[in-house]
Amino acid sequence: MHSCNQLEQIWQDNALESIINIVKAPDGDFESIGKLANALNDLDGLQKVIEFLSNTPQGKQAFQKRLRLGDVDLQKLYRLPANTLGYAYAKHMLENNLKPLQAGQVENDCQFLGAHITETHDIWHIVTGCDTNILGEIQLEAFYVAQLYFTRFWLALLAKNLVKAVIYDIDVSTKYMDAIAKGWLMGKQAKPLFGIEWNLLWEKPLENVRTSLNIILPET
Repeated sequence: MHSCNQLEQIWQDNALESIINIVKAPDGDFESIGKLANALNDLDGLQKVIEFLSNTPQGKQAFQKRLRLGDVDLQKLYRLPANTLGYAYAKHMLENNLKPLQAGQVENDCQFLGAHITETHDIWHIVTGCDTNILGEIQLEAFYVAQLYFTRFWLALLAKNLVKAVIYDIDVSTKYMDAIAKGWLMGKQAKPLFGIEWNLLWEKPLENVRTSLNIILPET
């Protein structure tokens, strides 16, 4: 039977291995991201995120109702006016040959947390104006860190980009730091995005949605 110190050492070794693996993996490797999440998303940390997000009426209601995004008809959304959130989302998904991310069954708050973030990830891309290239992903990761409670997983995602820059291409370090700063500041000044029922906003003008959420796009 392992002692507490031995269990802590085992956990640290597993966490470090998962971080090393994601540094070695290509950008956007979902398998390595999933393994990182499994290694770092401990129950205590997830509970702190849930408590933090539940401090707002929007977040509290989201956990109470556990509403899902549901099936998304991209072709229907693509027929909406070009200035709407739904059209911008559908255009982004169709042009990049993407399908709405699906999450599994939800039976508790921890599962809902993961499902909601998974299902709405590409919507956050649209609303925040973050591209799907590496700089855009870094910017959105920093936005997540600002909007959610500090967790090992999100900090590790940010850190792995800096480690990759150190090892593989130091010349991108300034661009990476700029992306982190932009995402962090935008996330801090914006209203909470977690818990929004996006499927009720498809027909709203995208700029109106951004204004209502106090999302101020950084200067390019």
